[in-house]
Amino acid sequence: MERTEISITIDTEFTIAGAFENPDHYKPVAEPAVLCEVNGKEHGLSFLLETFDKYDISASFFVECANYFYFGDEPMRSIVQRIQTAGQDPQLHVHPCWLNFNSDPDIGNFSINDSCAGRDMEELKRIFELCIEVFVRWSGKRPEAIRTGSLVADMNLYRVMHDLNIPLASNIALGVFRPDEPELQIYSGHKLIDGVLELPVFSYQDMSIFGKKHIKSLQITSCSWPEMKYILWQARKLKIQNIVILTHPFEFIKKADFQYNGLTRNRINQNRLEKLCKFISDHDQDFISADFSQLSSTVKASSNTDDPMLNIPSYYAIGRKIHNKINDVLRFY
Repeated sequence: MERTEISITIDTEFTIAGAFENPDHYKPVAEPAVLCEVNGKEHGLSFLLETFDKYDISASFFVECANYFYFGDEPMRSIVQRIQTAGQDPQLHVHPCWLNFNSDPDIGNFSINDSCAGRDMEELKRIFELCIEVFVRWSGKRPEAIRTGSLVADMNLYRVMHDLNIPLASNIALGVFRPDEPELQIYSGHKLIDGVLELPVFSYQDMSIFGKKHIKSLQITSCSWPEMKYILWQARKLKIQNIVILTHPFEFIKKADFQYNGLTRNRINQNRLEKLCKFISDHDQDFISADFSQLSSTVKASSNTDDPMLNIPSYYAIGRKIHNKINDVLRFY
């Protein structure tokens, strides 16, 4: 059996930070949401790049490019260059709401709406074309994969991606957002949708002590390390080929407010990522990291997988909820 591929993906994005609701008082936030600097040390981007280098992990940074229409080329272009210099893989992330800041009538007028679902094909195609142009200018290459903002998707999205010759997608995480179309309700594995290969964020099912079932997606900030380790070994036993994990640079700090004041290190989330990377490195007979430019020919050649739903024991869910609650409530935990 080939090694199970683990694709760690990092949505690398700035934040509107209240600027739409109260523009007189709030402005969008750039570097603090990605660099996450505390007392002169970066606990976001640098922590990620250093950890991946330490354990020889390849990861994909889905870089949000529509923010160009507010900030211009900098500072995200420099962030992309740092990602590439570190040998990591940039891909395209799109939050359409940033296009509301565009002032060039030749580019077009766009609403505050941040969804990539529910748009007609021409509008969505225009949004993606503009963001691809920015991505190429920043990275020197066309993206091979797109992830939509907030992991919101519909069937139209894949038709547009196919027209734009973008072969890979990671737009689905059923624990975050559940598309209306049954064809897009994919828990794990991969599926060819209108000529585009979708690799969803891995989703699984847990159960509370009251017997209620929940669908969760595999994220550093919401899943405990014992839970992640259990999922990885179970996925290996079930011969699941690829597991996509989601995180963001800002998950590795805590903040006093949405304007990114009062930052402090998130020790728990940093430990989770480091344990994950060490696990992949220590068990290289069974697992391998794979960014979206390195997916194996086996994954790319098979258009669909029918992976079973993975269930975890209730005690993992209970332990995770307690740990996450403590971490949220105690600022310096």
